[in-house]
Formats: sequence, C-alpha cells, structure tokens
Amino acid sequence: MAGNVNFSELSCNSGNKIGVAELDNPASLNALTLEMLKQLKAKLESWESDDAVVCVFLYGAGDKAFCAGGDVRTMYHMMQASSEKIKQGLQDGSAKEFLTEYFSVEYSCDYLIHSYSKPLIAWGDGIIMGGGIGLYIGASHRVITPNSRMAMPEISIGLYPDVGGTWFLNQLPSGIGLFLGLTGAQVNASDALDLKLTEHVLLSEQKQAVLQKLQMNPWPSEADNFAIVTDLLSGLEEAALPFYPSSQLIPYFAQIQAACLSGNLPLIYKQIASIDGMGRWIEQAKKTLIEGSPITATICFRQFTQYRLLSLEDCFRLELTLSVRCGLLGEFEEGVRARLIDKCGQPDWLFKRVEDVDQAVIDMLFTPLWSDEEHPLAGLGKPSHS
Repeated sequence: MAGNVNFSELSCNSGNKIGVAELDNPASLNALTLEMLKQLKAKLESWESDDAVVCVFLYGAGDKAFCAGGDVRTMYHMMQASSEKIKQGLQDGSAKEFLTEYFSVEYSCDYLIHSYSKPLIAWGDGIIMGGGIGLYIGASHRVITPNSRMAMPEISIGLYPDVGGTWFLNQLPSGIGLFLGLTGAQVNASDALDLKLTEHVLLSEQKQAVLQKLQMNPWPSEADNFAIVTDLLSGLEEAALPFYPSSQLIPYFAQIQAACLSGNLPLIYKQIASIDGMGRWIEQAKKTLIEGSPITATICFRQFTQYRLLSLEDCFRLELTLSVRCGLLGEFEEGVRARLIDKCGQPDWLFKRVEDVDQAVIDMLFTPLWSDEEHPLAGLGKPSHS
C-alpha cells in the first residue's frame, strides 16, 4: 500500500515558520502505513526542536478524509501469512514483530501529538476514524468541517478502540464512550462539538485562509502561541454556522447513558437494542453492535470498567499489548478478511454471542507481553520524546 506524508514550511512575515504536514494516501482515505507514521513522527520531533517553527498544521490529502485509520490491509497479510505457517506446525513470529513495530510507532506518534509543546492544528475535514482519531484527538487545536464524521469502528473488524481510546473515550460523559466503542456510531460535527471531541467548526474552503492568517500573524516572542491560534480559529467560525448538521447523538443522550450504565454487558446489549427511536443513525448503531465482534465488545467493556483511571501513557502501554495479542488471536484477522478483503460482510467470530465469550481469553489479551522495563513504550511520559 503506497502512502506518503508531504512536508512543507510556510514563511511568516515575522520570520518564523509554520510546519505543514499532509497525509497523502487518498486512494485509501489517507490510511496510515508504517512508513507514513515513521515520517510524521520524525518530522514532528524535528519541528518541535526547531525554534523557528511556531505552529504545525496537519491535514489529509483529497476532499474525502483527514484519515480513515491504520493500514489494516498490510496487517491482515502479515497475520494471514503467519497463521498459515503456524497451521503447518512451523514457528513464526513475523506478525508479532510487525504488529509490535507498527503499533509502537503509531502510539508514540499519537502520544507526541498529545504532549506537543507547540500549537498543532489538526484539520479534520471529512472522515476521521480509528487511527485518524489517534492523530486528531491529541492536537492542541482540533478543527472539523460540517461534513466531517468521527468514529471508532473497530468492533466491525475484531480489534477494539485503541490509539488512546482507553483514555479519551473515558473522558466523555459516562456511558457515551462505551456506546461509541460498542456501536462504532458516527459522530457528526454538531455532536462532536457538544461532546468536546472537537473545538472549532470551519468550512473546508477556509483552510487556505487559516494558513495565510498564520503566516501574517506577528508571533511576538513572549506571547502565548496557543492562545493566538485559538483566537485566530475562533475568529473564522461564524461562516460555518449556517451549515451545521442536525445533531444525531444528542437527542438520544439520556437513553444512551441509561442503557450503558449497567455492570452487565449482555444487559447493556439489550438496553441499547431497546433505545426508543427509528432514526437511521440509531438503527445503524444497533445493527453494528449486533453484527460486531463479541470479543471486541468484551475488551471495550473492560476498558471502561477497569481502566478508566489510567494515565494516558499507561493507556498506550496497555493498548500495545492488547493490539498485538488481538493480531495473534485471529479475531482481528477474520474481521479484516470479511469486511475489507473478501468483502462478504460475514465474519466468523470466535464466539457467536457476547454471553458465550470465555473470560479467560479476554484475561489473556490483557496479560502484559513485556516487563515494565522492556516494554517498547517504556519511555512514554519520560522527559524526552525519543
């Protein structure tokens, strides 16, 4: 899968520079290859240590998506090749190795954005899903457009809400993050604003105006650059107001919260199914839950009941183990096969119903793969980003 990140630096009237990064993989809705993540992380680190760069602007190529997620097709081919060898009685660690490297780089990059010391604008035009939310959610300045859609749709492919989902979905009002993880429901611009998943709604065609204003800004040396960028973006918001979409989630807010506050996952399934409403949005959410992976749902339930107080860096460390183990279990491989490779839409999940899930399998998925010292993300949260 091809894919690249294009970098440029815009000169400001003040003599400073704006770092611009374009995710360039439009044929796959800017899905993130390992190489793209490596390029982005290295450049963000370089810009962070460059005193001339005062702000970073991150966006996706094309007019359909900021980023639709990670490169799960490549992961599938690695997992499948490894599975075939194991079926033949051969030992093979290639999938584990690739998944460990991919997710380590991805989560390191996501964490770098969360902890970035300069204003970073994520221009979330169009689709922002899965790994795309991982890049987007940690940005100091999150922009979406009236046609943007956000989702964590991993339940459909047998993964789980990763890229820091254990942390950021737990920041939402109680029950809402669990619902989004269980149903993969899409959140539009109005709902994203109400849920504080985003801060600014601008029109797609205002992107150039934002970049020009950043270049024209005086960037005084002792100023609060974060506040400057906030004011600049806020000053452009009025144009988008007439184009806000109607809320889809908020009308069901109380029902969703009530449905998801049980300590019993099968009961939550029943309560989501009985949410009163015939709108297409809620019906699609119910359908995705019923057709999704019971293993994913069970992982998701634990994320919200047992790990809601973890620090951001500990969430990423937990998720690295979960993601690699999900890749080795077979559920993730099967989900990608059915949804994206064969496109039959009928994954053969390991357990048919959430009531049937063997909790010992879930315990295994949460069991650390590395000691604290040897963990590939041991350095997260330490003074250096490297």
